[in-house]
Amino acid sequence: MPFEFPIRIYWEDTDAGGIVFYANYLKFFERARTEWLRSLGIGQQALREQTGGMFVVTHSQVRYLRPARLDDELIVTAQLQEAGRASLTILQQALLKPEHDMTENPPALLSEGTIRIGWVDAATLRPARIPSTLLEQLSTTP
Repeated sequence: MPFEFPIRIYWEDTDAGGIVFYANYLKFFERARTEWLRSLGIGQQALREQTGGMFVVTHSQVRYLRPARLDDELIVTAQLQEAGRASLTILQQALLKPEHDMTENPPALLSEGTIRIGWVDAATLRPARIPSTLLEQLSTTP
């Protein structure tokens, strides 16, 4: 079951056509990943201070299916697909939350992506291995 994070669409998220600007989905995905980690008790600032390392995006692939519009409520998901020694691959989706009962009207898929985040030394920004305790914590969560 993926982690879910709600996001409301505001004017600042839309382009001149009144739909969500495509690059904003990357921002939504970032927020969901951050909140997913936070839900696991992993604050990124504290992680950096305690380990001297941090995650950075190394690759993203996004597919856009339908537009989101002003005032829409989205459900943005994050789910660990693969954990390596120095990187994680996260599957993410932006779904349109239905206005009524979700059992009768499932959320519509708007955008989906695969985001790869690598672990780097915070001082040098050179690739490093993810601390084993962190990998264990991430790999054992549903």
